[in-house]
Amino acid sequence: MSKTNTENTTPKSKGRPTVEGSARQARLAARAARVAAGGEVKRGRPAVAGSARQAKLAAQAARIAAGGSIKRGRPATKKVEVAA
Repeated sequence: MSKTNTENTTPKSKGRPTVEGSARQARLAARAARVAAGGEVKRGRPAVAGSARQAKLAAQAARIAAGGSIKRGRPATKKVEVAA
């Protein structure tokens, strides 16, 4: 038994509707114009060049460039079986 009750309807757009004159839409349009003009869009928190983390990442990148392997994650521990 199959239902053949299909209607051709246009799908509604999901989510909250956009307001064209809003401040957020103006910011997004200005950002898109900057990208189109070849400008730069900065995102996130900027990295401090002399920080310990940046030094660690640079050392890791140097090891990768030299052909070394990088171990990721926590070192494995040996499991000890307890005799009951």
